[in-house]
Amino acid sequence: MKLFCRKIGNGPPFMILHGLYGSSDNWMTIAKAIAEKFTVYLPDLRNHGQSPHSQIHDYESMSEDIYELTKELHLNKFILAGHSMGGKIAVNFARKWPEKISSLIILDVYPFRKDDPGDRFFSEHKQILESLKSFDLKQITKRSEVEEKIREKIDSEKVRNLILKNILRLPDNTFTWKININSLLDNLKNVVSGLKEPGPEEAITGFPVLFIKGEMSDYIISDEMKTVRKLFPAAEMVIIKNAGHWLHSEKPEEIIEIFLNLV
Repeated sequence: MKLFCRKIGNGPPFMILHGLYGSSDNWMTIAKAIAEKFTVYLPDLRNHGQSPHSQIHDYESMSEDIYELTKELHLNKFILAGHSMGGKIAVNFARKWPEKISSLIILDVYPFRKDDPGDRFFSEHKQILESLKSFDLKQITKRSEVEEKIREKIDSEKVRNLILKNILRLPDNTFTWKININSLLDNLKNVVSGLKEPGPEEAITGFPVLFIKGEMSDYIISDEMKTVRKLFPAAEMVIIKNAGHWLHSEKPEEIIEIFLNLV
């Protein structure tokens, strides 16, 4: 699948993959801040932003999308970062094409399957997507009406702001979603549960691996790094103080500093 991708800056190539409900737009502030040192590539993942929609939404397909993009951009070796769902894609990409990675940065997510794929993360995202699906955007002509409906259904301000960026006004003055809600709902269990755990002979070395965790987030806990190191033996973790899961919007200065010190 041919993805929409933004490009900014000069220097070694650095690709950043957004999370669920996100888009390349969400990372432009950070991209601009590191653009003097890196050429930053910000793709919209399938079923998000300006990229095509598909009924297939799994980590194999999304990793293949990124591989196709690297061929289109002639990227032979690059820094790859990913947040949340994008972090799982980044891990799967590095697993399949480690020769293309110069550094790997995973932001606030445990990439592998947990015992219960129907945990609270699944329930929370299911509730969000079902709420969005229930809105009849064709009957709404004011953005403020959409904002009010979202405010009634979704408690988290961070998630509300992310969702609001997915509203697109059509030529007939009605609205539609940029994200493919039906596909995300249909594939939600796989998206939330993540990747197969690494086997005993699967260790990958040859490039730095950094996990960045928000101190107040439970999307990854320190003990889970034991499993991560089965795949990436030299993986390190940095904890961002007073940050939750959306650490790149809550603490952008800290993320920018980490990125600028990569090479």
